[in-house]
Amino acid sequence: MKKFLFALVFIVLCSAPSYAENEELFLYIWSEYLPDEIVENFTQETGIKVHISNYDSNEAMLTKIKLAGQGYDLIVPSSDYVGLMRRENLLLPLDKSKLSNFTNLSSAFVDQPFDPDNTFSVPYMWGSTSIIVNTGTLGSAAIESIADLWKPEMDGRLILPNDMRDVFSVALKLLGYSVNETDPAHLEEAYQKLKILFPRVRAFDSDSPKQALLSDEVSVGVVWNGEAYIANTENPNIQYIYPPEGFSLWMDSLCIPKGAKNLDEAHAFLNYLLRPDVAAALSTEMGYSTPNAKAMDLIPEEIRTNPIVYPTEAEIQHGEFQDYLGEALKMYNDYWVKLKTN
Repeated sequence: MKKFLFALVFIVLCSAPSYAENEELFLYIWSEYLPDEIVENFTQETGIKVHISNYDSNEAMLTKIKLAGQGYDLIVPSSDYVGLMRRENLLLPLDKSKLSNFTNLSSAFVDQPFDPDNTFSVPYMWGSTSIIVNTGTLGSAAIESIADLWKPEMDGRLILPNDMRDVFSVALKLLGYSVNETDPAHLEEAYQKLKILFPRVRAFDSDSPKQALLSDEVSVGVVWNGEAYIANTENPNIQYIYPPEGFSLWMDSLCIPKGAKNLDEAHAFLNYLLRPDVAAALSTEMGYSTPNAKAMDLIPEEIRTNPIVYPTEAEIQHGEFQDYLGEALKMYNDYWVKLKTN
């Protein structure tokens, strides 16, 4: 089925626009977030060479963009960082006349508060951040809630993402607060909870945390649903849990940073990713959810009905999308530095 989906990408090659042989594009994106076949097909179709650099956190991406000033044509920030970068004047507006496939997107994922009218961003993929557990190692009842991560027997068996927002969201949900909490007293509570948890963490990994689970280096953790999907397909004992306290939902978007040089190429790649066949191939390969409504019919049923990839409406009710934090972001950053350096 995967080969069939990637074959669909080739169908329109003959009618595709042509580009000069020396045109190129510099993409800065999360690790393991774009299949090689997708990039190769785009280059074959357009002649545009894509140079890819990776990061493992929104913070790392933002720092690099601020320091570099130029050098990248496309970046993939999460929704809260789209709002932050828009407010800090770090993004270029999109030319919608070059994005004929934008209408393929579901209305549920466009015109969001972090970027009204999608002036600066194109939705890429969405998903969840929740708990993963190897039931073959720990048993099926060992982890049923966020509170279970604090059990003494999880000491040295735990993996967390190297991502400030996702880690704080776990503690905030445990305490009954929003993942977008800005109350200083509540953030202090979350920080104190995490101070207890951090010494028990075996590893922080946002590149490929599934590897530590598959190798039995760890038995439980907090991961993105795409990582959980791949781990589960290789070892069905590795289960993904939506805890009763709630969990984070997120959406990553593609943006053009200020200083970008290859604007036509950037728009060409954006429009390519918005094609239903390409979006379907992305979701099927990566195990993340597509915001592309026209792509859903092309995604195999076993993926569309897999709750790891596409949670049910009832499960989504316990989720909460991350939003822009405003001035509270500094408190998060200060606490994160303390947690990582103590």
